[in-house]
Amino acid sequence: MGIFTRFKDIVASNMSDMLDKAEDPEKLIKLMIREMEDTLIEIKSSCANAIANQKKVGRLLDDILEKENFWARKAELAVKKGKDALARQALQEKRRYTHKTEAVEIELTELGVIIEQYRDDISELESKLKSAREKQRMLVQRHIRASDKKRAQEEIRRADSTEIMLKFEELENHIERMEAEADLVNYGRPSKLEEEFDALDADDEIEAELNKLKSSQSSTNNDTINA
Repeated sequence: MGIFTRFKDIVASNMSDMLDKAEDPEKLIKLMIREMEDTLIEIKSSCANAIANQKKVGRLLDDILEKENFWARKAELAVKKGKDALARQALQEKRRYTHKTEAVEIELTELGVIIEQYRDDISELESKLKSAREKQRMLVQRHIRASDKKRAQEEIRRADSTEIMLKFEELENHIERMEAEADLVNYGRPSKLEEEFDALDADDEIEAELNKLKSSQSSTNNDTINA
């Protein structure tokens, strides 16, 4: 495919439409950008060659014009000296260079048109390339967001899976068993407050029993004395 055909295809292409229909938009945009970059390099190279030719043809035109003026002056000199035959020869040489001048000027004009077209093509292709790179950046960002979203959804699905729920249930049961075991450590043992009240009750019982013993002994002593 020639450079101009590729350029026309690239400029005429609808990137958005092509990307929407592509199975792999990121891959397609990379190929499009690479094609644009390669085409841009070729167009710039062709433009540089055309500019170089323009300068070369310009120098050639300057040389031809100089020779045309040279023979014009020689013809004038011959006329002044009365050398008509010599003047005719000088004018013939001048005409020959005049024809060359016309041909070179046409070539120079054509080169100018070509160079201008190259510059327009370069500007248009650079604009297209800039747009493609922006689309590539957006596609990359969309891909990253889609990947993150996909990973998040996969995590959610995994979290909702039976296996995960069973693991959570096992963990919950394990914690409950640990809590129950902790409660059993002090099971049946009164609290400190209860122990204090139990101690008070014990003191009362002991005092009562002591008083009972005292009373019993006192009655025994009295009976002994009376006997």
